[in-house]
Amino acid sequence: MDYLRRKDMKVLVTYYTESGNTEKLAQAIHDGIERADKEIVPIQDARSLEGYDVIFCGFPVQSSSVPPQVERFLKQIPEGKLLAIFGTHGSLRGGELAVTAFYYAMSLAAKAKVIGTFGCRGKVKSKLIDTLMKNPEHRGWAIEAQSAGGHPGEPDLEDGKEFARWMITKARSLQGDVVPVGTSLTGS
Repeated sequence: MDYLRRKDMKVLVTYYTESGNTEKLAQAIHDGIERADKEIVPIQDARSLEGYDVIFCGFPVQSSSVPPQVERFLKQIPEGKLLAIFGTHGSLRGGELAVTAFYYAMSLAAKAKVIGTFGCRGKVKSKLIDTLMKNPEHRGWAIEAQSAGGHPGEPDLEDGKEFARWMITKARSLQGDVVPVGTSLTGS
């Protein structure tokens, strides 16, 4: 059966970044969103969230947690709003520290409907790695983080675009945003 989109979705991609890693990933996600009215803004510039169908929120994982600016943002997302969370981190993909941060982010956005998460590696500041290498408790992670140089790279950014496409498809499905061709779009 042929299907036709009912309406364009309104999508916000917002992010917090310190080193530029998360901003690169946010731009890739924004670029991956097709057939939607989309906007990308740093988290400090995000205003009313009411008019958006889907919100993508990104952050750098810090100490296996969420930066305070992002915590405040996630807590204010309106009830039932569709949310996709993304982030950058120095761990290997699927690593415990990054996963812990994503679960925490989801708990902060308890009123929203989280439709997916995505994480990729991002270069960690060498000063931070040097500091953590001196602490036996954090040395293992610091060694792992050294290998995150060069990230996010093209493969990471392509994965981010694919994540965006999948989240928009999922959002359209959840909102019943497609109808069979030949069906009235006005309901009459």
